[in-house]
Amino acid sequence: MKKALLFGLALILGMIFCTTAGAHFGMVIPSDSMVMMEDDRTVRLQVSFSHPFEGIGMDMERPKAFGVVADGGRQELLGSLQQSRVMGRAAWQADYRIKRPGAYLFYLEPTPYWEPAEDVYIVHYTKTVVAAFGEDEGWDGEVGLPTEIVPLSKPFGLYAGNVFQGIVKLDGKPVPYAEVEVEYYNEDGRAKAPTEYMITQTIKADENGVFTYAAPRSGWWGFAALNEADFTIPFEGQEKGVEIGAVIWVKFEKWQ
Repeated sequence: MKKALLFGLALILGMIFCTTAGAHFGMVIPSDSMVMMEDDRTVRLQVSFSHPFEGIGMDMERPKAFGVVADGGRQELLGSLQQSRVMGRAAWQADYRIKRPGAYLFYLEPTPYWEPAEDVYIVHYTKTVVAAFGEDEGWDGEVGLPTEIVPLSKPFGLYAGNVFQGIVKLDGKPVPYAEVEVEYYNEDGRAKAPTEYMITQTIKADENGVFTYAAPRSGWWGFAALNEADFTIPFEGQEKGVEIGAVIWVKFEKWQ
């Protein structure tokens, strides 16, 4: 009887958690999305996995890949990652020295995350773009990830209220009518959602895989397009499905 009661309580708590928690997001958050000549040229990148609006973090294993595409080349940065804590959970950070003008596309491939509540592994291919020294050539470039959001609007230098557009791609091809989850990084915890429906907003791309969103307030906003992978990963003797996400983080600025 006691065991049954405890099981029932755990089930209820699990249901409450699942219904109130927002979406999962891979996160790559730089200390600045625009670096000017007079600024500190070292950008600190915070790498984590979380529910960004609610401030609920998940422990993140060491990523499989982490790097930057800039000036026509690619640089692996996995060795620069140091252990960190984000939202009280295991995370990573790296310092990167900006040396030349242009757009820097930072990208992440995480170690697959097992999500027992959904009975799937989650792999979010995540990126963000940093512009430096007044130049921005290459901001709309592709990293070449298995799934990726390619920006149609500059993913920096946007005011709150501006429109951001991107194309959802899978294996290099646009995904018609892709579903895109949108969530605000509520870093200081001050933002409050009127209802749980407002924690994660959902939009759909058009027939060409293009989606549009206008951020209502300044700060970092994450866009995640989710698809089912064409491969599985074994877990305790069973093959499990894999959710792969194309994620991009975009900062919107206050109107001055």
